[in-house]
This record gives sequence, C-alpha cells and structure tokens, in this order.
Amino acid sequence: MKVGCIGLGDIAQKAYLPVLGMRPGIELHLQTRTPETLARVADGLHLPAGRRHTTLDALLAQDLDAAFVHAPTPAHPEIVTRLLEAGVPTYVDKPLAYELADSERLVKLAEERDVSLAVGFNRRYAPGYAQCADHPRELILMQKNRIGLPEKPRTMILDDFIHVVDTLRFLVPGAVDDVTVRARLEDGLLHHVVLQLAGDGFTALGVMNRLSGSAEEILEVSGQDTKRQVVNLAEVIDHKGQPTLRRRGDWVPVARQRGIEQAVLAFLDAVRAGKVLSARDALATHELCERVVHAVQERSGAA
Repeated sequence: MKVGCIGLGDIAQKAYLPVLGMRPGIELHLQTRTPETLARVADGLHLPAGRRHTTLDALLAQDLDAAFVHAPTPAHPEIVTRLLEAGVPTYVDKPLAYELADSERLVKLAEERDVSLAVGFNRRYAPGYAQCADHPRELILMQKNRIGLPEKPRTMILDDFIHVVDTLRFLVPGAVDDVTVRARLEDGLLHHVVLQLAGDGFTALGVMNRLSGSAEEILEVSGQDTKRQVVNLAEVIDHKGQPTLRRRGDWVPVARQRGIEQAVLAFLDAVRAGKVLSARDALATHELCERVVHAVQERSGAA
C-alpha cells in the first residue's frame, strides 16, 4: 500500500510518522519543499531515495493509495484539491481550510469524485474521550487552555478551538437547539472564548482561555449523580461517591493516548476495504466554528 505524507512539521514527526513508519505493508513516501528536512526525516525512517520527494507532482507520480496532509493550513485547499482530483483518498489535519467556502468546496469535490476525505479530529478516538460517550452526559464541560497565547480570532478558533467544538459535537446526546458564544477580544486578539450548546435535557460548555496561566485540557461529563473527568487525555477519574483514578499506562504511546494512532488505522482500514469516507460531519464542525468566528467579530464590532 503506497501512502504519501505531505508536510514534515512537528505534528507529522511526533505523531503520524511513528505510526505510519512502523506499519507492515505500508510503502511510505515523504514530500516537503525543504530538502534538509526531507533528508533528515527520511534518513531517520531509513527510506530509499525513491520515496523522497520535493514536489507534489513527483509524489503523485507514485500512484498513491492514500495520502496524509500535514502541510500548513493555508496550503490545504490547493494540496487537497490536487489529491482528490487524482483520486487519492486523503486524510488532512484540521482544519480543512481557514475559510468555510474552501472547506465546502473540498467536501463537495470529494463527493463528486467519490473519493475518501477525512479530517484529523483525533480526540474522537482518544480512549479517555471515547469512554465518555458511554457515560451519562446531561452536562458536558471541556476546557483547553494555554499560557500567553492570545491570537487573531479566525486563526485561534480554526486551528485550536476547533478541537473543543468537535469534541462537544461528538459528545452531545441529542440535537442542539441553542448556540451561545461569549468572548473577550482586545486589540484584535482573542483572549478567551466560551461556547454553549444546549438541547433537550443537556448543556455542553466549551472554554478556551489563552491567558490562563496553565496549559491544560480537561473534559468532564456528568449526569445521573455520576461524573467522569479526563485530564490532559491521560488520566480518567470517575466520581460516584469516592473518586476512582485510572492513569495512562507507562508504555502507552502518546499517539495512541491522543487517538491519532486509532484515527490513522481507521482511515487506512477503510481505504483497504474500498469504503469511501465522507467529510460531511467534519464540515458541520467547520460550520459551527464559522458561527463562533462571526459571533466574536460581531461582539467586537469588527465584523
């Protein structure tokens, strides 16, 4: 199975290549425009010269069975378009694009060409978060905070807060009939944002504070007098009377803990089986993120 990896930045090197590089039956091809990075990463994976490419044309000439896109977000529309037009099943880091119109176009193109398109919402596969889908979820609270990182609204929401948005969408137990956004924007930079999704019998809150004093990610789901809490995707604490703590095993790889390994394997299994994956649900997350962007802009008078 010939698999291409486009873009060799931190996320590719730390999370995806350790999975792809160790899978039996995978003929891995790398592509980046930076020769030094290509040589260093390919040397580490002991890849021959024929699997190292500095142009997308050269990579596409390999007749790929699948591709993973880890290039910077502004490059996604062009790269994904070319892959889909070539009929290559494609997995792309979130977001598909910064502009909703581009994301909509890519999803439509994938459907027209009948080619798989998957977006890397790995938290749906993270063991601690997946277990929360089996817990009562009358109230859902997710926080993903940072230190000293206020950012322009669209960039922050589409690059980072999108994980919170998608996780809430994944976990809400019913149809959402109310969406509320609160935010603090100062000098054009978004300091914090709060998203509330509500429906019949449930409320979900997503919080991101870029000036929180701590880098942390905490998910809580509760209902029927029980609560499950996941801290930094590594510790699961069940509350029913006395809390019970379960920690990530010492030998569990980070890619598995964060759901990346599972997402990669699910995508490759679908490709092998000839199953076409739809990005329609991922597009719904992008649409909700666009609502958050507009709400932040309207409140600041910057629409």
